Amino acid sequence: MILVCLAGIALSKVPVHFLFRGLRSILFIVLLTFILNVLFTKGGHVLFHFGWFHIDQNGLLMAVFISIRLLVIIIVTTLLTLTTSPLDITDGLETMLAPLKKVKLPVHEFALMMSISLRFIPTLLEETEKIIKRAARGSDFTSGPLKSRLKAIVPLLVPLFVSSFKRAEELAMAMEARGYRGDIGRTRLRQLVWKWPDTILMLLFVILTALLIMFRN
Repeated sequence: MILVCLAGIALSKVPVHFLFRGLRSILFIVLLTFILNVLFTKGGHVLFHFGWFHIDQNGLLMAVFISIRLLVIIIVTTLLTLTTSPLDITDGLETMLAPLKKVKLPVHEFALMMSISLRFIPTLLEETEKIIKRAARGSDFTSGPLKSRLKAIVPLLVPLFVSSFKRAEELAMAMEARGYRGDIGRTRLRQLVWKWPDTILMLLFVILTALLIMFRN
């Protein structure tokens, strides 16, 4: 998986420094996961011993394994969002789940919710920044006890929820005014076409999945 991740970084042509700069926010989670596994996973040879504290071989191996797995998952997900537009993601998801329409599952509505969710993430982040600058002046979110920081965040939640529901209502009214009726008689401006690179990539992922299952067993 590490090799696949590195190959994806090379093929995507995304600057490495830009990619890893986005990992700063989750390094604390990775470090915390590493420490917890080292402390609480026991078994194997004792590698370090000092009083009651000791590091076992199984704990260290599990900590390294879980940390690398988290980093690979986050890097691959970041590559997907940096190289593929939300519209392409939702169109591909709807096409992939199209057979489920035969069992009356709302595939189009599910894909639409995914598209709207991805679209409104930067909007909500921008709205949060505005609320912090206007309504929460003087509040400190980065220092002090955890309880104090949580109390400082609470005043942001109410206006943020109100703004979110207002935007959702405006979007629903706009869609209704434009005659949106779901996927009934709906066509696409851009049609997805299966090409030979898609076939090669699919075969590679099938081989990768088989290898992962084989090595896991």
